Amino acid sequence: MASRKRLTPEESRRSALEAARALLIETGPQSVTLKAVAGRIGRTHANLLHHFGSAAGLQKELARHLAETVCESIKDAVRASRAGLGSPREVVDLAFDAFDKEGAGALASWMILTGNEDALAPVVETIHLLVDEIAPEEAGPHENVARVHEDTLALVLMAMGDALIGSALTRSLKLPETAARDRAERMLLSSIEAVSQPD
Repeated sequence: MASRKRLTPEESRRSALEAARALLIETGPQSVTLKAVAGRIGRTHANLLHHFGSAAGLQKELARHLAETVCESIKDAVRASRAGLGSPREVVDLAFDAFDKEGAGALASWMILTGNEDALAPVVETIHLLVDEIAPEEAGPHENVARVHEDTLALVLMAMGDALIGSALTRSLKLPETAARDRAERMLLSSIEAVSQPD
């Protein structure tokens, strides 16, 4: 019988977070429990308790992990767009997919409903750091930095709302399924045009 490979604490945490992310996408936030994640990676409940302290701790770290992964992708897309290798639509699609297909919207809602709102702090902090890094490069003059912050706020709120009720609302309003994404893209294009216009 082969023995299990001994993982470093960092490898064990990363493995658990990837398993938690897979469970989130496959079956929803309610399935992200210590027991389910431990079973998925062949570890014990006690092992995960040692790393995360509780299911709420695991969910908080999962939120941070998702935010960091998504923000890295968005940063790459913004830089590619700036270099003429990508488009604002790619930035929009990454943000919307993070909240929808990657489960960040469902996880955020679940944490709020279960009273674990402080677990959203890593998401907010990570997005804030991303904007602070990109805004000076993207906006140029100081007065445009506030516009980048406002656009980021609008994009995140639109992506979150679309993940939660977008499908039902677009059907009800008889709009295309991509209506929110299309609107977000127009917002970014308008901002880019405004920032690039000389005074």
